[in-house]
Amino acid sequence: MLKKILIAPFIFLVRFYQVVISPLTPAACRYSPTCSQYTLEALKKHGLFKGGWLAIKRIASCNPWGGSGYDPVPEKDNKRH
Repeated sequence: MLKKILIAPFIFLVRFYQVVISPLTPAACRYSPTCSQYTLEALKKHGLFKGGWLAIKRIASCNPWGGSGYDPVPEKDNKRH
């Protein structure tokens, strides 16, 4: 429950971007799924901190010198040390 509360504002911001801003700009994401969809999945699967970090790394690599192609959100590591 706390996880959903913490990520809710960030999910709202990404959805706002997808609905309002993204349609006004040319498609430029080099990855599949798109960086915004990746961010939503990462936040929901991994939570605010790890999901946020994965999203930041992905967005930072979405440039002409970065990667491209299919890059799904990694599965959650359930190992406890």
